[in-house]
Parts: sequence; structure tokens; C-alpha cells
Amino acid sequence: MAYRPYQQILRRASRQIRVGKVLVGGDAPISVQTMTNTPTEDAKATIEQIRRCELAGVDIVRVSVPTEDSTAALHEIVREVNVPVVADVHFHYKRAIEAAEAGAACLRINPGNIGSKDRVKEVVKAARDHDCAIRIGVNAGSLEKHLLEKYGEPNPEALVESALWHAAHLLDEGFDRFKISVKASDVFLAVAAYQQLAEACDHPLHIGITEAGGRRAGTVKSAIGLGALLWAGIGDTVRVSLSAEPEEEVSVGWELLKSLHLRHRGVKVISCPSCARQGFDVIRTVEKLEERLAHIDQPISLSIIGCVVNGPGEALMTDIGLTGGGAGTHMVYGAGKQSHTIKTDEMVEHIVELVTAKAEAMKAAKAAEQAAEAATQTAAE
Repeated sequence: MAYRPYQQILRRASRQIRVGKVLVGGDAPISVQTMTNTPTEDAKATIEQIRRCELAGVDIVRVSVPTEDSTAALHEIVREVNVPVVADVHFHYKRAIEAAEAGAACLRINPGNIGSKDRVKEVVKAARDHDCAIRIGVNAGSLEKHLLEKYGEPNPEALVESALWHAAHLLDEGFDRFKISVKASDVFLAVAAYQQLAEACDHPLHIGITEAGGRRAGTVKSAIGLGALLWAGIGDTVRVSLSAEPEEEVSVGWELLKSLHLRHRGVKVISCPSCARQGFDVIRTVEKLEERLAHIDQPISLSIIGCVVNGPGEALMTDIGLTGGGAGTHMVYGAGKQSHTIKTDEMVEHIVELVTAKAEAMKAAKAAEQAAEAATQTAAE
């Protein structure tokens, strides 16, 4: 999709690794990640939660494996879901080995609390033997003692030094299938650390503002920090950390990427804040439409504008548009052109039908294109 020069983002050049079936780094799309909050030992509940995240569009899911029972449950979880599973390991290196044996696509380790270099070496061997990637997860809240003594506090230099120190351990073992994160709850600290790390290495980066807060505050905080990094071309996979359900993290992650034209999935709603000029209840209409259209995965733009001041102009740039008019009658647009009118009480259902029909048409066209490509390839063989 072509954009104007001022809308272009030049992504940082990075190595590419594979996390299960998902490519991370290089020219691969920025992947959206989340983490389950169910007890991993409860395989059924964890699988159900991951499936809800899959419906929301998640690319990679992380699960915590603090016990032997949790790594035992990982066998079933990995088998029953459709996305790569990252095993989150802290303190006990044996959990990482068990997770690799259970089929985890990636091992998230914080080398600062995983133990000695020999233990890290054993984890690397398990990753290599079982086709796992690794994420080096450095966190401002769990930096190594010697770095805290050196710098006096968690700062960007300490986070980056920790990350590169542990990256060197993996590289010394001949293992380079890893990504790195340097998370902090402070936006300034996290952004500065990622900026420095992006300059210091070419490993793929997993970005996040850790412990960002609840749904509203955490979304704002993450949008500031992650938005700044993504706009600068930094980040190969992203997790929005919210005190909210994992599928909400996925939705916010997608909205961030869609806003910056970095990924395209689902309905992008452009709507006005509403005012006394509105011809219908914009706020409630948008709420209903977002709920009704949440399952759509095709990239469709939809403008919902309450009056004719900006409505026609926004409709010119969206696939489907609705502009408020007088006497309960409103204008519907298709592909930027006026199409027909609709009454208020029929409006939501009608827009849902239009968007759904367009999504189905897009799917059919894509399937036909893929079939034609496959036929061409078969003929060539």
C-alpha cells in the first residue's frame, strides 16, 4: 500500500529469526504478542484464553511456567492452539529445559535471575535441540547486582549493558536465534534504552512498556512509549502490558500498528468526537459498530461522522462512510462516493451488512488470487 512521503516509516534493519511459524525481524511484519493470566497448569482454561486472543489477531502468546505441573501442561497447550507459544521462565532453569521439550517455540529468560553461565548454557542447548528461539528479557526491576552497583540505579546504559552481556553469552555458544527486550515501567527509561540498544546491535527487538497500568492509563502510556519507538522504526514484535484481559492487549497492539500504517487488520474506524451538530448519537453508534464488527479481520476503513462539516471529506478517504443529516436521514458513502441514504433506526444494522459484505468479497478475491498463483506455479512445474 502506497503512502505519502510524510507517512513513511523506515524500519531499523535487523536480523530475522523464527518463532514457531512466525518470522520476527528483517522484513517480516511486526508481530503482536500477549501473555495469558490463567494458571498454566489449567490447560483447558489457558487454551480457551489463547483461542480468544487468536480471534483478536494475536501472533505469539507467552505463558508462565513456574512449576513442573505448568511445563507438563504445556504439551497439551502447544498441541491445541494455532499460534507459537513462548514459555516465560524465571529463577529455575530446569523449567526452560522442560518447556523446550514440551514444544515451546521460544523461551523467555531473564538471564539476571536464571542462574550461572553454565545454567544458561544448558538452556541454550535445550533450545537448539528442540528448535526453540530465545528472548533475552531484561527488566529495570531485576537488573544484576553488579550493574546496579556500577550505575547506582536502573538507567538506559545499565539495561543495554545487561542485554548485550547476555547476548554475548548466547553468541559464545554459537546461538543467534534470539530477540531482546529492555523493558521498564517508566516511559522515558524504556524508550531511551531501546533507542540505545537499536544503535548497538542488529538483533530483533521485542518492545514493551512493562507494568503500564490499567486499560485506560496503560493504553495511553503504551501508546506514548511504543508509538515513539515504532514511529522511529524500532521494534519487531510488540506487547502492550495492561492490567486487563490478554485479548484487550492484542486489540490495543493492533490499533497502534494500524495507526502507524505498519499492519492492517480489521475495521479501522474514523469517527468524530460528536457535538451539537450531530445528526445521530455518534458515541453510542461507534460503540455498537466496534462491538458488532470486532470479528472482521479484513482491512477495511469506516468513517462515522455526525454532520456534513467533515463527513463528506472523511468519506472520500474511507471504504465506507456515514455522515449525519437532518430529519433522521443520513448519507452513506462507498469508495468515497455518495451512494444512498439511511434512516437512524436502520443505520447500525445497515453499516454492519455493508462492512460484512465487503469483507467477504475481499476474502473471496484473495482466495481467487492465491488459487491462480498456485495454478501458475503448478503449470510451471
